[in-house]
Amino acid sequence: MTLTTPPDAALAGRREWTALGVLMLPLLLVSMDVSVLYFAIPSISADLRPGATEQLWILDMYGFVLAGLLITMGALGDRIGRRRLLLAGAGLFGAASLAAAYAHSPGTLIAARALLGLAGACLMPSTLALIRTLFRDDAQRAKAVTAWTAVMAGGISLGPVVSGALVEHFWWGSVFLINMPAMLLLLLLGPLLLPESKGPVARGRFDWPSALLSLAALLPLIHGIKELAEDGARPLPLLTITAGLLLTLAFLRRQTRLAEPMVDLELLRTRAYGGSVLTNLLAMLATVGFAVFLTQYLQSVLGRSPFEAALWSLVPSAGVMVAAPAGAALAQRIDRAYVMAGGFLLSAGGFASLTLIGTDTPLWAVLAGSTVYASGLVSAMTLANESALGAAPPERAGAAAAVLESGSELGGALGMAVLGSIGAVVYTAAMPASAPAAARETLGGALTTPGPVLDAARTAFTDALNWAAGGAAVVMLCAAALCVGMLRGRRPAEGRAPYVAST
Repeated sequence: MTLTTPPDAALAGRREWTALGVLMLPLLLVSMDVSVLYFAIPSISADLRPGATEQLWILDMYGFVLAGLLITMGALGDRIGRRRLLLAGAGLFGAASLAAAYAHSPGTLIAARALLGLAGACLMPSTLALIRTLFRDDAQRAKAVTAWTAVMAGGISLGPVVSGALVEHFWWGSVFLINMPAMLLLLLLGPLLLPESKGPVARGRFDWPSALLSLAALLPLIHGIKELAEDGARPLPLLTITAGLLLTLAFLRRQTRLAEPMVDLELLRTRAYGGSVLTNLLAMLATVGFAVFLTQYLQSVLGRSPFEAALWSLVPSAGVMVAAPAGAALAQRIDRAYVMAGGFLLSAGGFASLTLIGTDTPLWAVLAGSTVYASGLVSAMTLANESALGAAPPERAGAAAAVLESGSELGGALGMAVLGSIGAVVYTAAMPASAPAAARETLGGALTTPGPVLDAARTAFTDALNWAAGGAAVVMLCAAALCVGMLRGRRPAEGRAPYVAST
């Protein structure tokens, strides 16, 4: 049965909240798979013996394919139905997980990781778009998006912990097999609890050239930025980024000529949506860019084991669980732009406190600063996600969610490049010229040379962390100013167009 549901439908009840819980399953696992191989890669290397390039592709293939296909799959979900795409993605994610778990060669594992990225691109925008369908009330949708954001951030943090625990007791394939029960549960409960939703039935044919252009633009852009962060300003990464930018311009130009564009550029120009996408990008820039420094600091400076470091990195989540709902509740009473700006200012204060830590700083002080910046960041990101989703017309919720998530992926890559470059310059300048070349390049290269060189490397890395934290604090101040300048007085636009809900 197909119904046309007005935007001011009744409040969501137990069925909708149960459906939200079901949607959190794929989101948790898709976000976990970004980081789940961190502890498993040594076991994979010992078993499959991949080369250096193959090992990099095993780690990166999932994220590249996921980022490159988000826009395509978001727009496709608006056409064929978000629930249908979600369930197809769940089936593919389960099958690809099984293939990855029992891969007998590096090439097979890389191919399975690519399929996981494809499945993840089907799942992620569909989960956020279906929240737009399930929760029509502003306050309820804010709570649902808060849960969505917390689960997404928590999954990335939880990935290393889960992989460390599983690899310690089982073989490396177990990190993939944990996906299968959750996907099976989604396939069983999804058709019962999730409504089908999509845009108007009478639309033109899907524009596959735009899909190819979006993939061809995002892949080299994100890959080039990551290579720039690792190898510095060398010709190949710069050429790759240039190619990605040119293809992005070609993609955007094509969208202006289509009657049914894959990306609604008019929506992107609105302050409520475009401003939210931009602030979310800045938030991910600081989050991902600084996470690398914090993880290395816990392990290589404070001497914690990888598994201990992963466990301690979960501590800031406690603050996030309090701050995100509090921010969402506060935004119901005062202008959300000021609440978001307050979250970014709180985050800037947390980063600023980390500019003061040294090699002998107590662990609790590091965790306290991390909790402050994470709490402010996630509370602001929650409101940015909710504002962007509310500003999008319901029939384009999938594409709108995909653009938002693509911006997050781009922000993460930029964070590694910008903050990583700041840290690399500071670290190299602080190391004595007499140190071995490997020790002057990275802290990891100094770990094999104990004594004064290692002590100097730890001090230099801590200086690099201080500067990276300062850079992140500046980004947060810019994000706060952006919120007030672009989002003040803006409310998500409700009821732009009818949408079709099928059950």
